[in-house]
Amino acid sequence: MTIVRMDHVSVVVDDLDAAVEFFTALGMELEGTAPIEGPWVDRVNALDHVRVDIAMMRTPDGHGRLELTKFHHPTAISAQPENALGNTLGLRSVMFAVDDLDATIASVRAHGGELIGEVAQYQDSFRLCYLRGPAGIIVSLAEQLT
Repeated sequence: MTIVRMDHVSVVVDDLDAAVEFFTALGMELEGTAPIEGPWVDRVNALDHVRVDIAMMRTPDGHGRLELTKFHHPTAISAQPENALGNTLGLRSVMFAVDDLDATIASVRAHGGELIGEVAQYQDSFRLCYLRGPAGIIVSLAEQLT
């Protein structure tokens, strides 16, 4: 048995439209949207009467995908603490390579993205930062310098 590929990462959000706008501003493309419900999704999630809308986003190269999920039922619950930092157990961040870090930061700030710390440079190789995105997720951005 081997993994064939990583298919996607899923993020539960309160405002699906705003999350799509945020990740579009980051440079992702909307692949499609769909309502999801039924007994099969209840069984997979171990929840009753699941009703969600999803938006599937993909990176411009077509290799990375992000599923944004809005729960209508049952109500989504918040992780604690709500604005967890990088040392919190669990999924830490989603990182994207970008061609212009400053322009990307400006673009996502217009859609609610907030820098967590500062833009920093790692040797002569990368400029990096962490942003807080939809639903509090940490989005890492890296611009290769060499």
